[in-house]
Amino acid sequence: MCAEKEIPNSGEFSLLRVLGDPVKMREWSLYSLPNDTFSVENAIINDNTRRWPLFIDPQVQANKWLKNMEKVHQLKVLKFSNDKYLKLLEGAISMGTPVLIENVYEEMDPAIEPLLQKQISVRGSNMTIKLGESIIDYNKDFRFYLTTKLSNPHYLPEVSTKVTLINFMITFEGLAD
Repeated sequence: MCAEKEIPNSGEFSLLRVLGDPVKMREWSLYSLPNDTFSVENAIINDNTRRWPLFIDPQVQANKWLKNMEKVHQLKVLKFSNDKYLKLLEGAISMGTPVLIENVYEEMDPAIEPLLQKQISVRGSNMTIKLGESIIDYNKDFRFYLTTKLSNPHYLPEVSTKVTLINFMITFEGLAD
């Protein structure tokens, strides 16, 4: 339409050209991100989203990439099925340690609702968040990732509006890489 209406443009749109950082893309590749366009675009979306990402990841590629990328920051890998996951999550939030929750099903624990909605309160110079029954300090360096192995999950709209869904299904190019 731009060409038809003679509107100047740079040609075919590319997310890699507009938002991609070659240094970051190379770094992601070193952390086992497949080198295909689809995977790199997903990483760019993850890097630029305001909401926490929920990766649809049946082949566990995003999971592997996140673990390698956040290893130096002492990534905590948790599951909702772990009895102590909420206490471990609280500690990570206050310490600024990244957290990956694996094997997320279509329903999530309501205790993390304030985290998904980023209901962070500022009192003076301190940031806090209520998680479960506790009010804890919130460290601005905290990062949160969710992954599911379900290949075709059906999340309720309430969940879909609180996270950024990133489809990490494998492509032929990613498989070849």
